Amino acid sequence: MATEDDGHGDDAALARRLQILATEHWGLLAARSTAQSEVLTRITIHLTLVSAGLVTIGLLGQASHFASWFPAAALGILGFLAAIGLLSLMRVLVVSEEDFMFVTAMNRIRAAYEDVDPEITRYFLASTHDDLRGMQVTYSFFRRRSSLEQMLGSSAMLSVLVNGTVTGMFFGGLGAVAGLTTPASVIVGVVVGLAVVAAGIAYAGFRFVSAWRGYVPLNPSEAPPPHWPTRG
Repeated sequence: MATEDDGHGDDAALARRLQILATEHWGLLAARSTAQSEVLTRITIHLTLVSAGLVTIGLLGQASHFASWFPAAALGILGFLAAIGLLSLMRVLVVSEEDFMFVTAMNRIRAAYEDVDPEITRYFLASTHDDLRGMQVTYSFFRRRSSLEQMLGSSAMLSVLVNGTVTGMFFGGLGAVAGLTTPASVIVGVVVGLAVVAAGIAYAGFRFVSAWRGYVPLNPSEAPPPHWPTRG
């Protein structure tokens, strides 16, 4: 009968540890895949609704010859699209935060694999550091992307721009119904749209920085970026 003295006990403990790590790793991968699939579906639904809503407004205007009830109908459609856009944007921001948390968690598990077998480290392209720099490396293996590039290419930015445009159209139309001149209504719409875009970008940045400010990595990089807040 095998005992811990002959090494089999250590092997069993090591196998159990690897099994637990692998189970957690696959659980994170599954959760990340599910969240990404869900948010892409929601973005698709949002864009489809916006497209259908704008086409509906155009058809209603032509069919009714811009009757007295048309402004109320158009504003109702635009208000609905703006509300749906806000809800979609909130979900996109939540999933974006979940995604970098999943990546960071998998970096930590990769570090545990490294502890078990240090020789495998040279085969990893993804990082083994569970901090901001490690997350950036895992997102882009071969070069470090700029924050501006990452922001402009994100689904959140697309959602912010679409929502800002629709909300601006809604408030511009509201101004026209309230009696403003056409130039004044256009100015109102542009100002509100830009304000929505600015607020969306600022809020997304606030969520990102806040998430990292209260986090303490277990296996930090040697030189964390100095411009991000650290704890301790």
